This record gives sequence, structure tokens and C-alpha cells, in this order.
Amino acid sequence: MISSMLELNIVYIITVISVIVVSMTLHEAMHAFAGYWQGDTTAKDEGRLTLNPIRHIDPFMTVILPLMLALVGAPIFGGAKPVPFNPSNLKRGEWSVALVALMGPLTNLLIAFVLFGIISVFKISMLSFVGEVMYIGVMVNLGFFVFNMLPIPPLDGSRVLYVLAPEFVRRGMEIIEQYGVMMVFVIVMIASYSGVLSVLIGNSINTILSLFKLVFVG
Repeated sequence: MISSMLELNIVYIITVISVIVVSMTLHEAMHAFAGYWQGDTTAKDEGRLTLNPIRHIDPFMTVILPLMLALVGAPIFGGAKPVPFNPSNLKRGEWSVALVALMGPLTNLLIAFVLFGIISVFKISMLSFVGEVMYIGVMVNLGFFVFNMLPIPPLDGSRVLYVLAPEFVRRGMEIIEQYGVMMVFVIVMIASYSGVLSVLIGNSINTILSLFKLVFVG
């Protein structure tokens, strides 16, 4: 019995890690391709215009943090190594920056939508291995979408907010962004400890799932 449970846990961990790595690789690759399509070659020059996960993953944000959340049953979220870009090279200035930022989370949302649609249309059982993998894919990608759209620098949502925000808000965001991923980590740890972040992300995921159900189930 213990051996069987251990094997199930190992399979689950490997499945979650695999889904996370694929999802975040596509997320970051789309950032890179979007920047390239908008006229900036920085990502290409630094080897990030690729689907090779080794070029994109961050050991903690891509693997360890999401896996820890998955094992405790919390909403799964995380990130990867930010794709570099030079805003001055982009065709449409700040609007191109927002577009590049949006392409990553929107890719995760699209993946979740497609996987949910396949599960619903073909009535794939969640008890099957394929169904479980696809459902994990839905939840992981929705978690990444919601988390990365938070308007906290340097997360993708902050790039969109920056375009629309008044000058004093921009200055505050620029100050926060100087501390980069460390600031995100501190905010995530405080919010996670208080339960606020889990509730926010969990409720957002449930809302999106309800919209998916309206599309595919009615």
C-alpha cells in the first residue's frame, strides 16, 4: 500500500513538473517571439527565441515554488527567467511593451482554454491518466495566467498597467521594479502566509473555469 502511494506521488510530481516546464517555456517563448515581431532582436541575440526549456526556466520560480504549492493543494503559480527586451527598439513604444507582456499570460490562458475544451468535448474522464494530466494543465496554466497578470512589477500585468497609469503611479512602479523578482517573492510570501493571494488566485481561477463551462457545457 505504501509503495503504491509512493509511486502515485512520484508520478504526480513528475507530471506537475512536466506540465509546469512546458507551460512556462511556451509563456516565455511567446514573450521572445512577440518582442522579435515588434522589431527587437534582444531576446534572439541572447538565445531566448527558442522552445528549449533550459533557456527559460528558473529553478525556484518555475519548478520549486509551483511544485510546493501543488503538493499542499494551493493554487499553482510561478514564473520563469524574464525575457530581455529593449523598449527603444519596439515599433510602437509602450504599446508594444504591453503587447509583449500580454503574449505570455495569454498563451497560458489559451492553453488552458484548449485543454478544457478537449476534456469537455470528448468527455475525457478525470480518473484516467490523460484526463488527469490535461486537468493539471488547465489548472497550472490558469494559475500562471492569473499570477502573471497581477499588476506588481516586474510581472506582466504591471507592463499593461504602466501604459495606462498616470505619471505618479509609473514612478512608483519604477521604484518597485528596481528590486525585481525579490520584491515579487516578498509580496508573494506575505500574501501567501496571510492567505490573501491564494484566495485571490483561487477565486479568479474559479471564475475563469465558470466562463469556460459556459462556452463548452452551457
